[in-house]
Amino acid sequence: MKASSTAQTILDQLFVNPSTPYGAFPFDRIKDEHFAPAFREAIAQYRAELDAIISNPEPPTFTNTIVALEEMGKTLEAVEGVFFNLLHAHANEKMMALAEELSPELTALGNDTSLSPELFERIRIVYDQRESLNLDEADLRLLENCYDGFTRQGALLDPDKKAILRTLREELSLATLTFGNHVIKEENAFSLYVDETKAVAPLPQSIQEQTASAALDKGYQGGYLFDLSFPCYTAIMKYCPDPKIREQMYRAKATLCCHGGDTDNQVLTQRIVNHRLQIAQLLGYKSYADYALEKRMLNTPEQVMQLLTDLREAYKPTGIKEMETIARLKGAPLDPWDTMYYIEQYREQHYAIKQEELRPYFPLNRVIEGVLGLASRLYDISFTPAPELPVYHSDVRPYRVQDNKTEQLLGLLYLDFFPREGKRSGAWMNNLKEQRGNQRPHILLVMNFTQATKDLPSLLSPNEVNTFLHEFGHGLHGLLTQSKYSSLSGTNVTRDFVELPSQLMENWLSQPDFVKTFALHFQNHRPIDEKLLGKMIAAEEYPAGYNTLRQLSFGYLDMAYHTLGTPLPEGSDLEQFERDATASVRIVPPAPKGCMGSTSFGHLFSGGYAAGYYGYKWSEVLDADAFSLFQEKGIFNSEVAQSFRTHILEKGDLRDAMDLYVAFRGRKPEITALLKRDHIL
Repeated sequence: MKASSTAQTILDQLFVNPSTPYGAFPFDRIKDEHFAPAFREAIAQYRAELDAIISNPEPPTFTNTIVALEEMGKTLEAVEGVFFNLLHAHANEKMMALAEELSPELTALGNDTSLSPELFERIRIVYDQRESLNLDEADLRLLENCYDGFTRQGALLDPDKKAILRTLREELSLATLTFGNHVIKEENAFSLYVDETKAVAPLPQSIQEQTASAALDKGYQGGYLFDLSFPCYTAIMKYCPDPKIREQMYRAKATLCCHGGDTDNQVLTQRIVNHRLQIAQLLGYKSYADYALEKRMLNTPEQVMQLLTDLREAYKPTGIKEMETIARLKGAPLDPWDTMYYIEQYREQHYAIKQEELRPYFPLNRVIEGVLGLASRLYDISFTPAPELPVYHSDVRPYRVQDNKTEQLLGLLYLDFFPREGKRSGAWMNNLKEQRGNQRPHILLVMNFTQATKDLPSLLSPNEVNTFLHEFGHGLHGLLTQSKYSSLSGTNVTRDFVELPSQLMENWLSQPDFVKTFALHFQNHRPIDEKLLGKMIAAEEYPAGYNTLRQLSFGYLDMAYHTLGTPLPEGSDLEQFERDATASVRIVPPAPKGCMGSTSFGHLFSGGYAAGYYGYKWSEVLDADAFSLFQEKGIFNSEVAQSFRTHILEKGDLRDAMDLYVAFRGRKPEITALLKRDHIL
């Protein structure tokens, strides 16, 4: 390939100006070999744009410095929008290798920007003039965020410390990327063959068919082949009556990347924690948590720990009673791989309902109609299937999203529902394209749901429906944004505020008036029986104590790692560290020796939730408090919905998160609604 001209053609036709409807990425034409030249050319263009700002002979102004920085890097952003989304949703070995190759270069690019003394001097000059510039609210927010961002990235450090910071960031970036790649590789490498029909019979029929087909594909003459995808893992842990099989699956999940070999993450975990601490202390903070929390709603480690402690004290008595109940059901002490199974057994007995009774009422196509229909009803928007848009896999469903009143295009929505090789486990929302000027966002929602089989459509569990609602809430936050600047738009908000729109959406699954709008049996199309629906809602709320303490354990572990004031010693026993960090909320037997969650905890070590995992529980406080207003006024109340859209979904990061929440709710959040929802009060 001729480097520059060919690379520019690739950029223009595939990433920046594709000849597709709405400028959608032409996934059907983007090949692995396009990424390397596209990245090289995009990085070169980024550097040219950066140099132009720095070397501009004109005095620094808001337009030629702050706005120019905001608009810089459109080309690189486009390439990254495709590549890194595919790296998580549709990866292969070539992409993983390229990601690791590019990591130092991309990190260096970020460092060259954030640590440039000449650039920061231009920013400082504009910042010092801010009161005389007659800036509007968005302009001032952008300027303040820009200045604060550069200072928090080390712009005020002396040259020697900047050099140290640069090295630490480059090493940290590669470590977090490698951590995530290791998890994907080990998940993809695992399989569990089961040839006992009795052990598999209670599992969802779709899982039985899927795993039987997988076994045949791998050359087995009968039997079932399980992987570590969410549907397979939860099916075994919830429904398999054979404790030995549950134990095998449990240990496989709990020993990911911590048993030696090329994909062991123990050294990487320690390196990531220590590098974050070094970076924070270099910037003048006591710990990484002190640094990370500075701009959040809960802005000190003490506030976060108080939240975790308050919730622990409120929920622990309930959690202990729940575990005593299911232990009695077993008739013996619980093993770690018993918890999900006996919780499900208790639900079936106490609430007289089995999860499998519910799946037939939640065929995926009907769930999609219900979830999209809820947003249409609340926010007066429409979702139109867009089969003309290229997709990266045949499972992906694209939609065009429009505001019904203004007829404005709000953006594109891509839904990717099913597990496959090369796809990370879990569920997430991401931007393929950010809002940028007149360009509306292109939003991707990725999940790992139960697939259709030869005889059955995709039938979801209530938990999977809940996950869809959650990610869809993030999607609405991205789609409905109305921001002057990309960096202030959509989900670009503080970490402990970003989960409010997603977790708010989950509340509607406990509302019969919503569920009945779409829950029809996939065979006879009869609506779900009210009595069965009531049982489902009651069963899904159980066990609130255990579920909360489990979530708190992740928050405590996160804070234990990131409130450290001294580095973890080389060769630290991370397994013991994890046990100590979570001891105060442990109400089930500890994991067996050799098991830990840290080495596969992507949210902390390859995602963006370091010193932020508490945000899920804090957001529950917010979402319960916010939804209580819907309950008071009506769960489909258009005025409340419009207020939430106006003050939260559209505003992005225009103002501090607490100010946005108060504008919607009329007061600061209170914990009472959450405790009432979980029957703690």
